Amino acid sequence: MEIIRKTSVLSALTAEAKAAGKVVGLVPTMGALHAGHLSLIERARRECDFVVVSVFVNPTQFNNANDLKTYPRTEEADCKLLTSAGVDVAFIPTVEEMYPEPDTRVFDLGEVANVMEGPMRPGHFNGVAQVVSKLFSMVNPDKAYFGEKDFQQIAVIRKMVKLCGFNIEIVDCPIKREDDGLALSSRNVRLTENDRKIAPLIYKTLVESVTFAKSHSVAETQKFVTDTLNAIDGFEVEYYEIVDPVTMQPIEKWKDSVNGAPHGCITVYCGDVRLIDNIKY
Repeated sequence: MEIIRKTSVLSALTAEAKAAGKVVGLVPTMGALHAGHLSLIERARRECDFVVVSVFVNPTQFNNANDLKTYPRTEEADCKLLTSAGVDVAFIPTVEEMYPEPDTRVFDLGEVANVMEGPMRPGHFNGVAQVVSKLFSMVNPDKAYFGEKDFQQIAVIRKMVKLCGFNIEIVDCPIKREDDGLALSSRNVRLTENDRKIAPLIYKTLVESVTFAKSHSVAETQKFVTDTLNAIDGFEVEYYEIVDPVTMQPIEKWKDSVNGAPHGCITVYCGDVRLIDNIKY
């Protein structure tokens, strides 16, 4: 595996791979890698001839300075994992390399970015669009892989791809979970011992809500999830929305989801750690 830190070197390598007829896959990450990331990489390895994994904590997508400061950074461990996973290139740039000048681009991401995470984290999705579009321009991948834990983010990236005219297949991959159901996240390492014990109750409640929803309305299902979790000491639900899986718009009736099965998307503060998850109805 090659570790690349310069954008010019990365672009040259991937251009060479494509010129040789290789299918290039990209897995963008912010590091602190875990089995969820590895599942994306494994799929990329199966479907592509040349796999690039980026490791970069992108400052423009953090609207909370403390969250950026405390985000785990584990480069040495990440590189060991990537080597063992058979990655061709690990791209690990500095902030200065990615942003030699401030990125002032503002993306018209539309309705998919105006709900849920949008108002809760102003500027977050624009920052995601900035960094992912930069990576797409540098790597020019045939396929790019993203985990469904960040369900709304995938819709935002698909919108950005259309806006920018990229010819890239966005591959969404299932959520990877711990044995007790907790969605894998780099932020999980910040959970206290007690918070880690209760965190799996988020997914447990979502699973229970699927059965509940069969005989209840959308609003009743939302209330069931929110009330159940808020009743647990240590939890505070920021939002729980049941949405169309493509437009990300909240629905009022189950039949209102015209692009497939509705998805329930949740953000819960577990102690001081902000956890997200989602489930298909």
